[in-house]
Amino acid sequence: MPTAIQPGSTKRATHYKATRCLLCGSGDLSLVLPLAHSAVGNDYLRTRQQQDKFALSLHLCGECGNVQIEDIVNPDLLFREYTYSTTSSLGLVEHFRKYAAEIAAQVGLTGGSLVADIGSNDGSLLKAFAERGCRVVGVDPAVEIAARATAEGVPTVPEYFTPEVAQRVRDEHGAAKLITANNVFAHSDQLPAMADAVRQLLDADGLFTFEVSYLFDIVQKMLFDTVYHEHLCYHSVRSLRSFFAVHGLQLIDARRIPTKGGSLRGTVQLAGGPRSVSPEVGRLIEWESIVRLHSPETFRTYARRIEVAKEQFGSILDHCRATGKVIAGYGASPTVTTLIDQFHLANRLDFLVDDNPVKQNTFSPGHHLPVYPSEALYEREADVIAVLAWQYAAPITAKHRRFAEASGRFVVPLPQLQVV
Repeated sequence: MPTAIQPGSTKRATHYKATRCLLCGSGDLSLVLPLAHSAVGNDYLRTRQQQDKFALSLHLCGECGNVQIEDIVNPDLLFREYTYSTTSSLGLVEHFRKYAAEIAAQVGLTGGSLVADIGSNDGSLLKAFAERGCRVVGVDPAVEIAARATAEGVPTVPEYFTPEVAQRVRDEHGAAKLITANNVFAHSDQLPAMADAVRQLLDADGLFTFEVSYLFDIVQKMLFDTVYHEHLCYHSVRSLRSFFAVHGLQLIDARRIPTKGGSLRGTVQLAGGPRSVSPEVGRLIEWESIVRLHSPETFRTYARRIEVAKEQFGSILDHCRATGKVIAGYGASPTVTTLIDQFHLANRLDFLVDDNPVKQNTFSPGHHLPVYPSEALYEREADVIAVLAWQYAAPITAKHRRFAEASGRFVVPLPQLQVV
């Protein structure tokens, strides 16, 4: 989902290099995970054209433990003409329905309660709350998607979520009983302003809930391909608890959830609010300490694991190419862009396929591999499918069983190499 803040520092430039922590402002940043430069991960093109590449390497804040990417790309380049929609992610709409039911009970939403969603995209989450009788309002800078959501009955402000926008929403709709920000809180380089905007819009006994990629899962489960320029920060419970406390907010719950390969759902109230802090917050912070999540050595080990996976996957593809095999990459997403660059796959693939019509008949970011519908696997007589969207390997292989029955092979690079 899109970012929620318009950073003043990037209004004209294409990007800038972050020299301070986006959470606490400390200048104590150290490089911990070198990654290949990449074009904007979701910038699939209708025609081949030159694209800039930006640094993706991860840096660790020695003060609060936040992890963030090196180059901050102008959000207007990323989000104003955003093409991703929630409905294109397998299982995400159903996840949001369950999420709405769970959170509604936790917050005590009643008919007429206001729910505001930051980075609301096509309004899928807010529709689930509207079905429960809530008033809803979205904030999202993707102009066309915001207009479409509004036309479908989800009023959406086509802006970044700033304190000024929060005040405008409060003046028009009142205080929010619930504010949500799912897969968006990591998208802004103005998180202090976003936290202030949340505090400004939130009702006295309201809750702010958010979902972000969890740093522990990124390291443990080899999710380095989720590092791309939309995702600026990779959060831990330790860094988030201290961050919210500075901004008059209190992290009262933190739960690990399976979405996006491994995420964290946080729950926040106004400082001094009526709810007690869940023991889970302390447990997760303790666990992060035990596994040395914020240690540079942890990331050095991680980098070695990535290099081994790269060599193994590349070796198999090189063997296939040497024997004249046609190799198709399955997936056309930002994660695929990162994986292609990090594993040096561009010259090892003949073409890409994807099931999302928006990505079909485009060219991949940076390397301009053609992207076709998945029927091209058969029309172009692919011999090998490199499953670049590896988190969806099971449904992909199930959908294309006839490919395997015709002696085709699936090669899945992560989290461990598999040949199916």
